[in-house]
Amino acid sequence: MDRYGVMGNPVAHSQSPWIHARFAELTGQVLGYERLLVPPGGLAQAVREFRAGGGRGCNITVPFKFEAAPLATRLSARAELAGACNTLRFDGEEVFADNTDGIGLVHDITRNAGVAIAGRRVLLVGAGGAAAGVLGPLVEAGPQAVVVANRTEDKARALVDRHAALAARHGVRLQAAGLQQPGQAFDLVVNASASSLAGGAVPVPDAVLRPGTLACDLMYGPAAQPFMDWARRLGAVPRDGLGMLVEQAAEAFQVWRGVRPPSAAVLDGLRERLARQ
Repeated sequence: MDRYGVMGNPVAHSQSPWIHARFAELTGQVLGYERLLVPPGGLAQAVREFRAGGGRGCNITVPFKFEAAPLATRLSARAELAGACNTLRFDGEEVFADNTDGIGLVHDITRNAGVAIAGRRVLLVGAGGAAAGVLGPLVEAGPQAVVVANRTEDKARALVDRHAALAARHGVRLQAAGLQQPGQAFDLVVNASASSLAGGAVPVPDAVLRPGTLACDLMYGPAAQPFMDWARRLGAVPRDGLGMLVEQAAEAFQVWRGVRPPSAAVLDGLRERLARQ
C-alpha cells in the first residue's frame, strides 16, 4: 500500500488522515495516510526516513513549511514564489515540492463560500509560511488591492517585494503595513498569522471589517473561535479554515495520484464529523 502522511508539530489534531481516506474511497485509490510528529529541527531526517520506508509523499504543516522547500530537487512555480511548501511528492530520486495552500483558500472562498475575490480589497494578516503560501493565488484571483500586515513590517515588505512582479502582471495594488494601521473596511480579511494557533487576541483593529466583510481564519475548531466571534460581533461573515484544509488537500491528492477528488462532499462530511465530537 502506498504510504502518505502529514508532518508537523503539533500534529495530533490533524484531520488530514480522515480527509485523505475519504478521497481514496471516493476515487477508488488504495493508500495509507498517517500523522507524523516531527521534533524541532528534525524535518530533513523525518523526510529521509519516511522515503526510506516507502513513503510516496507527505503534507507539511506548521512550523516546517519554509524548511521543506530546500529539501526538494524540483519546485512548482507557486512553491518557488512562496519560498515555502506544504506538499512533497517522492518519485525515485526526485523530491517534488508544491504549495497547495493558496489555491485551496481561493477555491474555498470562491466555490464553497461563493464570494468573488476579483476587484475586491483584501487584507492578509501575517507574513510567515502560511501567508507566503496563499499570497500568490490571492493575487492571481484578481483583487483590486492586497495589503499584507504583519507585526514586523519589514517581513511583510519582503513578502510583498517577492510578489511585486506577479501583482504588476495582474494589475493588483500590493502593499505592506504594520498591524495597527493596515487600512479600513476591507471586503476580505484573511488571518494567516500565528495568533489563533497561539490562542492570542485578534491582531488587527476592528476597523478592518465592515458589515458583510468575509473574515477567514486559516485555523479551525477552538483555535479559530475567538477570530470567528470577533468577526461575527462586528457584522462580518466569519469563516474557519476547514474549507481551505479540504481544498488544499484535494490539490495535494491530485499532485500525488493524478485524480481530483470531490472536495465539496468531503467538506460536508468533515463538518458533520466534527459537530458530533
